Amino acid sequence: MTTAAHLVALLVGLLHVYILVLEMFLWDTPKGRKAFGMTAEQSAATKVLAANQGLYNGFLAAGLFWGLWLGAAGTGVLVFFLGCVAVAGLYGAATAARKILFIQTVPATLGLVLLALA
Repeated sequence: MTTAAHLVALLVGLLHVYILVLEMFLWDTPKGRKAFGMTAEQSAATKVLAANQGLYNGFLAAGLFWGLWLGAAGTGVLVFFLGCVAVAGLYGAATAARKILFIQTVPATLGLVLLALA
């Protein structure tokens, strides 16, 4: 179970690196607008806010990678950062788009369940 939990944590971390790239560097491009369902005007007006948001997603990824790097000693770190991802996903699903629940909260919760079973 530990290997499965670490694999899920790795995938969640990689997902957040991808989100960082979308929000910090691709927000105001066709790919970024398509990913977030925005017009060119909307993305231009919110570009600075999105970059800040992307940085926070990078911190989530960094925390997950740190927990993985620590090995067995990193379980607490993984629980904390997977919990943060799950809560962020709940908030995003409630305030922005329901699909965030499935993109962030479900995988993070799966990781937490696997860690608990390990």
